[in-house]
This record gives sequence, structure tokens and C-alpha cells, in this order.
Amino acid sequence: MNLIKLSVGSESVDTLADWQRTRAAQAEDGLPRHVTRMWPKREAEILSGGSIYWVIKGLVQCRQRILRLDEVIGQDGIRRCAIVLDPELHRTQSAQKRPFQGWRYLKPEDTPPDLPKTRVQDDALPDDLNRALAEIGVL
Repeated sequence: MNLIKLSVGSESVDTLADWQRTRAAQAEDGLPRHVTRMWPKREAEILSGGSIYWVIKGLVQCRQRILRLDEVIGQDGIRRCAIVLDPELHRTQSAQKRPFQGWRYLKPEDTPPDLPKTRVQDDALPDDLNRALAEIGVL
């Protein structure tokens, strides 16, 4: 089982990677994390090989393997879930996704495939062309 989440504020996979390298986005062990209010009820399924798929500018563009879920207590005393991630971002074929709040479960059969390693360094397509191709299922 996987998760899908909007990467609010990210302009590209590179800006997501830049943010995750900041201390504010890291767990104590230096791994990137995403803190959320809700704890996944399907924790065991997620931790048995699941990833978080990131939606950037309306398109699923990459994923990261989920390593663990840590409990974090905020300054307000509220328990939260820190989704601790492998630092490696795997670019995926673009897939259009409408906006939503929070994270959602994403079944393995509904995930876009990873791009071949040879295509990872390809120049990014313009957003409108990338979106148009994703709409017709070409990317």
C-alpha cells in the first residue's frame, strides 16, 4: 500500500529535494520526513514496501520509499505522525491528479510506473505540454 500527497509549494521535483535537505524537513537522524496530523490505519501495509507519491503542480511526478512512521508531539501537545522517507526520489511517469487535502491511500495497481534511470536527467517538459500528455495518457 502506498500514500499520495500534494507537495504544496514545490515547483518541481528538484525544489522538493531542496526542501527535504533542509534541517526543518529532517528527522533527528537526518532523513527527510513529512509530518501529518493523521496516523495511517494501514501502517503495516505501508511499512512493507510502500512509498509516498508526490503530486507537484497537479501531476504525480515522483515517489519516495517510506521507511517508518514516528510519533511526534507538537508544542500544542497534539500527537502527529512523521512519515520518515528514504532520501532518494524516484521520478515517475507523469499522471494527472486533482487537488485534495491531506494524504490518501494509493493502491499498487493505481501507481504510475517509475521512469527508466536513463530518462531521469531528461530536460523537463513545459508544464502545459506535460499536463496535456498526462491527460491523454502518453506520459
